[in-house]
Amino acid sequence: MRDYHVNLFYSDDDKGYIADIPDLQHCSAFGATPEEALREVLIAKKTWLETAEENHLEIPEAIYRPVIYQVA
Repeated sequence: MRDYHVNLFYSDDDKGYIADIPDLQHCSAFGATPEEALREVLIAKKTWLETAEENHLEIPEAIYRPVIYQVA
């Protein structure tokens, strides 16, 4: 199984880094540094998956890949 892709970018509006996991709806986190944002989104991912499992919700497959990974 592939793991979920994490997007990580700087937000001028928020003055910090945002990390999100596109395959997990609304799973994102903020950090003052890229490392902090990544650490926080990994915690959010764990919580997202645990909550979905506890509530018997479907857990999406890891399918998202940014354009740079797509092969023609």
